[in-house]
Amino acid sequence: MALTAEIQQDLKDLIETLHFKESGGVITDLDGTALHEDQGKILIPKTVELGYKRLLDLGRPFVLNTLRFPQSVLRTFGRDWYRVSHAPIPTVTLNGSLLGYVTQEPGGEMSFEEIAAYPLSHQEIDQTLDGVEKLLENGLKEILVFYYPRDWRVGEVIWTPVADVSASSVTAVETGKLRDQLHAEDICMIFLLLNIAQEKLMAYQHTRRDNFVTHANVDKLFGAQRMAEFLKFDLAASIGAGDTELDRFLAGVGLAVLVGNLPLPFRGMAATIRLADSSELGELLFEVADLIAGVN
Repeated sequence: MALTAEIQQDLKDLIETLHFKESGGVITDLDGTALHEDQGKILIPKTVELGYKRLLDLGRPFVLNTLRFPQSVLRTFGRDWYRVSHAPIPTVTLNGSLLGYVTQEPGGEMSFEEIAAYPLSHQEIDQTLDGVEKLLENGLKEILVFYYPRDWRVGEVIWTPVADVSASSVTAVETGKLRDQLHAEDICMIFLLLNIAQEKLMAYQHTRRDNFVTHANVDKLFGAQRMAEFLKFDLAASIGAGDTELDRFLAGVGLAVLVGNLPLPFRGMAATIRLADSSELGELLFEVADLIAGVN
């Protein structure tokens, strides 16, 4: 599509009024926002790739902000993003609780370099597991507890109270032992999935968006704020793009870009734009780059 005159005016106002060229950056969610899924394959649309590269060339910070854990980013599309940037990519992961760079080792292996982490306290872990134990006492057995250590190399660990599980990535130990295990290391996020058949584990593990547990007040907005401080750009002069209710950072940016059809409550501090899909987001990014290049 061609961006409407109203959208073009909003972009022009952002650059001229909020000093985007001097102070702003772009921060975007991944799945459903900057990425497109086609027949089970996750892709970066060409328009997003071009807009992303152009803004980087013009000196604007570009931050990925995702619910995914670092290993998931690295093994799916981290290499594709790095191929465009040829530089470490600032990334907020695990709902704001683990910040770092997606980067590449000298031998070509993708890696994650931590900037900051905000793990759960022992009290927060205990409160979560107390709730799990109450569910078990009430007879609910189809419970999955996903947890994500600060050590990104560990990846995603899954606990279940059911012993006869075929998935090798799933452990079945007593909740007391699980509690000890979680106390023994920094845990950035816990995700609870209830009432799900074990054989449907891989198909359903990330389809629900509730029951994510992070340290108090840590979410995607918190992560965006910390990353903006670290990279020294102004979030209120920036563009943010997202597509779900977890994308709370949209309320902290100058221009909020809502991608898709969900009726999200977020509004940008200066303006709000709704786009249909990731390809349109790419067109918007490219238009922003054109406007920056044309500003004296």
